[in-house]
Amino acid sequence: MTSSSGRRRAAVVGTGAIVGGGHLPALRAHADRVALVAAVDVDAGRLDAFRAAAGAETGEAVAGFSSVEAMLDAVRPDLVLIGTPPSLHREQTVAALKAGAWVLCEKPLCLSLAEYDDIAAAEEAFGAYASVIFQHRYGSGAVRARELIRGGELGAPLVAHCQTTWHRDAAYYSVPWRGRWATEGGGPTMGHGIHQYDLLLHLLGEWEEVQAMAARLVHDTESEDVSTALVRFAGGALATVVNSVLSPDEVSRVRVDCADATVEVTHLYGHRSGDWVYTPAPHVAEERVDAWCEVGEDVPSSHTAQLGFVLDAWDAGVRPPGSGREARDTLEFAAALYKAAFTGRVVRAGEIGPGDAFYEAMHGGFGESWSGRGRGRVGGVGRG
Repeated sequence: MTSSSGRRRAAVVGTGAIVGGGHLPALRAHADRVALVAAVDVDAGRLDAFRAAAGAETGEAVAGFSSVEAMLDAVRPDLVLIGTPPSLHREQTVAALKAGAWVLCEKPLCLSLAEYDDIAAAEEAFGAYASVIFQHRYGSGAVRARELIRGGELGAPLVAHCQTTWHRDAAYYSVPWRGRWATEGGGPTMGHGIHQYDLLLHLLGEWEEVQAMAARLVHDTESEDVSTALVRFAGGALATVVNSVLSPDEVSRVRVDCADATVEVTHLYGHRSGDWVYTPAPHVAEERVDAWCEVGEDVPSSHTAQLGFVLDAWDAGVRPPGSGREARDTLEFAAALYKAAFTGRVVRAGEIGPGDAFYEAMHGGFGESWSGRGRGRVGGVGRG
C-alpha cells in the first residue's frame, strides 16, 4: 500500500548509528519516492530520539513500536529497512516478507546458508524480495568498472587483490553480540571484509575454488580477527582476499589486473568515481583510456545509491539487485572461506549444501572447540 502522495511507505527496524547515518539520509534523498512512516526499537529512549530527529527532518510523523510484529500489523509498510544485530536478521526479514513488504537489510543478511534458504522460501511464498546492503556496488565508479570488465573492454581479468585491513579495539568488542558466532556469525570475514569481497565478486563473477587460513591473534573473541584466502574464478583469474581488524593503517582496496589495464579503487568506507584508477598496458591507445574514465554523474557508493536501485526495480516490477542469487553467492563465499580455513582443504563452489556442517553455521561445528583451546590450531585455524 502506497501513501496518499503515491510514495512507498517505509519502516525502519533498529534505530542505531547505521540507520541514522545510512538509511535515514537515503530516505531523505529519495523523499519524493518513499516516506518513512514507522520505526521499531526495543530501547524506548533511542526510539523516541530517532522519531524526533526523523520527524524534524521530514515534517511527517513517524509511528513508534517496540516489536516488529506490532509494527507490521498496524502499519503494513511497503518496505522494511533492517539495521539490527545480525542474529535478528533472518527472523525479522521473514516476518516482513510474510507481511508482503520488500526488505533492505544490513549485512550480513543472515548467519548461514540454511538461514538464507529460509528467506528465499519466504520470498517465493509471499511474493516479496529481500536485498542485502552492499552499497559499494552502486557507486558510479563501480558501475562503470563492472561494465568495462564484464564487457571485455579491459581484456581478460588475470590477477586480483581484495583488501579490507581495518582496526578495531577491545572497546569495540565489548558490545555483547560482537565477536560471537551465534550473534555475529563470524569475525571480519562476515562483518567487515564482506563489503570488499562482495565488490570483487560483483566485478569478476563466479568463483570456482577457495583456499584459506584464519586466526585469532589479538582479540578475546570466539571468532577470528584476521583471515586470508586464495581464490580461483571461473574465468581463470586468481585473487587474494585479506580481512583484518588488526591493522593500524586502515584501507579498503580492490585491484584487478586485466590483459589491457589495471583497475583499482582505494578508499575506506566509501568511494567516488575519482577513487577508481585505470592504468593501461603499454600497447593500449590513449583514446581507450579516456573512454574508460567517462562515468557521467559522480554517484558515491552509499545506502542512498542502493536504495535508488531498489526503488527502480520496484517501479519496473523486477527482482531488486542485491537479492536472490547475488546475495546468496556472497554468503556462500564466506561459508567456503571458513570451511577452507577450518578444514585446511580446497573448497569448491556449490559443495556446501544441506547436510554439510558449514551450511548450518559459518564455524561448521569447529567454533566451540577452537574457542576453548587457547594457543594452538584446530582444523587449520590458529590462535597466536
